[in-house]
Amino acid sequence: MDHNQNFSLDDQWIVYDTRPDPSGIARNQHIEKVNVENGRTKIVYQVEGANAFGPGVGAVSYHPLKNQVVFIHGLPGSDSLKPYAGHRRLGKIVDESRGDHAYWMDSRDVIQPFTPGALRGGTHRHQWSADGNWIGFTYNDALMVALEEKTGAVHDLRTLGVSKRLSSAVKVDTAHSDENIQGSWFSVLLVKVVSDPQPGTGEISRAYSDWWVGKQGYPSQDGTFQRARAFLGDLISEKGAKVTEVFLVDVPENIHIPGKNGPLEGTDKTMPMPPKGAKVRRLTFTEHKKFPGVASEPRHWVSSSMDGSHISFLAKDDAGIVQVFLVPTTGGEPFQVSYHDTSVQSMVRWHPEQREFVYVCNQALYLCQLDGTGKPEVPKKISPSFDTKPFSPVYSRDGDRLAFNRYVDGYVQIFLADRP
Repeated sequence: MDHNQNFSLDDQWIVYDTRPDPSGIARNQHIEKVNVENGRTKIVYQVEGANAFGPGVGAVSYHPLKNQVVFIHGLPGSDSLKPYAGHRRLGKIVDESRGDHAYWMDSRDVIQPFTPGALRGGTHRHQWSADGNWIGFTYNDALMVALEEKTGAVHDLRTLGVSKRLSSAVKVDTAHSDENIQGSWFSVLLVKVVSDPQPGTGEISRAYSDWWVGKQGYPSQDGTFQRARAFLGDLISEKGAKVTEVFLVDVPENIHIPGKNGPLEGTDKTMPMPPKGAKVRRLTFTEHKKFPGVASEPRHWVSSSMDGSHISFLAKDDAGIVQVFLVPTTGGEPFQVSYHDTSVQSMVRWHPEQREFVYVCNQALYLCQLDGTGKPEVPKKISPSFDTKPFSPVYSRDGDRLAFNRYVDGYVQIFLADRP
């Protein structure tokens, strides 16, 4: 499991990939699921002949309302000259209700003139929105990778985007390039990134570790909800130091309208640009703290409470120990939640209905709840301290169970536990 929604709609199955190691998606051939009651496994999708060069599949997630899954799929025809890479992969959707019918989520167009709604690189870490009409992802651009190799200047900048299910598909010319892919959803990037952010400006050089905010978004002052993605962004402080902060970007309803920074499809020298209304807002300002920025280890994603009120992240306290912090989505100071003597070992996963989350510390699972005012209670240890670290915890759809991974005799296995 890979920090996704791994439980099926009826909570009877857990979906996962079978990669040989964390970086082994290229060699992985199977997306599988296991029945939580009897342990029976079933292959959901397989790609023949995957090897060290790809194409590979992995990082699968279930649709919130349907028997569908989305996952990373390397480009067909991957080989030693064109191997699986961050800029050479897409989202694939399998509809189990239609006989495991498989189709591409995002379109890909690497030949000029480029196509609005299609991208030119690799999408990954796909995450459904709560209504299933959107998929968020992280992105690397193939044209920028090639430009960086050609010029020696930095152009390969990670950012994030969304795909939306529209009534009419993006039309891509697939006849003149085997690198072009015809997908079914309309895709755009949300955050403009720059290679040389100026100190103190808030310009972002890398946007990543993104997550949907709430089930509907975050609450606005007028009582409505704004759809948004939270993410980590790298910038340069006023003192010239690199620092990672928590950001939020509004996702406009009409993502087909270009914004002020340039065309949605990009050019041969520039990245695709965000649509009109993709407003970025910085949530944390930590450059003046003793240990500024979000923690780089362990690698983690921001995550959101289901009501969209809080974003969770990891950062060092004044003793240099990595702890859980929360920051309100409407603005305000972040506040510390955990006070462990050793560093927290995982990202935070929120309960699907309540202000409650789990995380890993001291090789064990901890649970924390927020009261009606948003004040955190003292986190409680809810599992033994295992001999190998639990990771990738996830709640079942009804919130009554927790699944997580652990290494056993060198192999990653899935464990299931009742929520206390």
